[in-house]
Amino acid sequence: MPTVVLMDVSLSMTRPVLLDGSEEFQRKNLAVHGLNMLFEHMASNYRLEFTSLMAFSSLWELLVPFTRDYNALQEALSNLEDYDKTCLESALNGVSNVVQQEWGSACPCQVVLVTDGSLGIGKGSLRHSLQTLKHRVDDKKFPLPFPFPTKMFIMSVANAEELQMTDAMDNLEELLRLSGGDGQIFTTEGPLCMKSVQAMFGRLIDHAYTPLHAVLHCGNLSSDVQVFPRPEPIVMDEEVEPMPRSVNIDLEIVGFIEIADISSPPVISRHLVLPINVNKEVDEVGTGTTDELEEEPSASQMAGKSPNFCVLLHGSLKVEGMVALVQLGPEWYGMLYSQADSKKKSNLMMSLFEPGPEPLPWLGKITHLGPISEAAENPYGEDDSKSPFPLQPSAKRSYAQNVTVWIKASGLQTDVQKILRNARKLPDKTQTFYKELNRLRKAALAFGFWELLKGVADLLERECTLLPDSAHPDAAFQLSHAAQQLKLASTGDSQYAAFDHNIAPMHTDFSS
Repeated sequence: MPTVVLMDVSLSMTRPVLLDGSEEFQRKNLAVHGLNMLFEHMASNYRLEFTSLMAFSSLWELLVPFTRDYNALQEALSNLEDYDKTCLESALNGVSNVVQQEWGSACPCQVVLVTDGSLGIGKGSLRHSLQTLKHRVDDKKFPLPFPFPTKMFIMSVANAEELQMTDAMDNLEELLRLSGGDGQIFTTEGPLCMKSVQAMFGRLIDHAYTPLHAVLHCGNLSSDVQVFPRPEPIVMDEEVEPMPRSVNIDLEIVGFIEIADISSPPVISRHLVLPINVNKEVDEVGTGTTDELEEEPSASQMAGKSPNFCVLLHGSLKVEGMVALVQLGPEWYGMLYSQADSKKKSNLMMSLFEPGPEPLPWLGKITHLGPISEAAENPYGEDDSKSPFPLQPSAKRSYAQNVTVWIKASGLQTDVQKILRNARKLPDKTQTFYKELNRLRKAALAFGFWELLKGVADLLERECTLLPDSAHPDAAFQLSHAAQQLKLASTGDSQYAAFDHNIAPMHTDFSS
């Protein structure tokens, strides 16, 4: 996901820090050193992601728009200027504007806020912003939470003791909570120095910017791979005690299926799968120089010449037009497939399904799928002219039925009139009468429209009194019976108002 680095360039960042008893640095210099370390790591491991650099004090400025050129980001860091007081609220508004203009409101984004923990002074300070949070009009709302999914990491160039001496830590924790709580506050451990800042940014890299290293298995074949970006833990809301579920480091391919059968399934996230020893594809996409590869040609050439199952799988899926179903954990599956970036370049991708034994209803349970060779006859036919999918559901879906809808009064009036027309033709229209009556009854119960049931019962009783002398005797009995059942249902009694219950015709001894 894209990253916005928000750098504090207020005067408080120019406070000196004495290092090794002689050399003197500003806090800004330590922060720049830590960010350079982060950018160097991303240049070698996260080249496919876009990063933006913003600076803020009382105002904010976009120094580098979203880019993969980490040299440009590092150059902008070396040219930072010092400005006035800290005003974090305006900077967060800037982040919201920049991200929405580039990515919209659906793309998740990571925000790395680098500051010294100083909250600012007076109006516009973080303390003032949080105190006035509940007394704002709509057009001056606090920018958090952002309109897009966010992970915020606050990098404080100060240790925890320094922040806790004031209310800075409490305010930063409240800021993190307002952002959605999906992030972390990092502080230096021990005295403030170059090494402690390096260690702090190292913890950020380990937490948020490290690809998942896994082993991809298929029978007796296996390959060490990295999954980029790292899959996020999933928390299932339906569970009684929700626990985050993470992707296993052992990915097991359980079978292969045609692209047409799996169609375009709903997925949680998509990830690039790369062999750990083969970085050729990444280098072609990235914008870094190739000097490092030229310095060690032997290692890259040896890795490129050695057989690799991941490369074999990618080529096979691409040629055969199939996807591989992979097990990510207990009752959690995904799929591996080839996705083309251009006419000449494609990548091995992995998409994660929703956790569960049946993530794709038209395939049924994944554990019930098996090889074609075990079937009594080829489910695809001798000439691949048919498919066993989609599976027909055992229960009829609600959207596949004729649902009664009363958007306008005329629709309800039509249904009532249809019942009355059939009532006047009893007993010839007995089955149709009860079919329409039960349809109206179910709709009224579903909507909680009890008065309708009583009103139709009164209409049926009135029709019974208006029957001509030539009417069949059975008609009066059926109308009275139907009216009585509707009145019982209108009381809400569970015995008579059950949704699945149908009013059955009354059995009489009359013969037509």
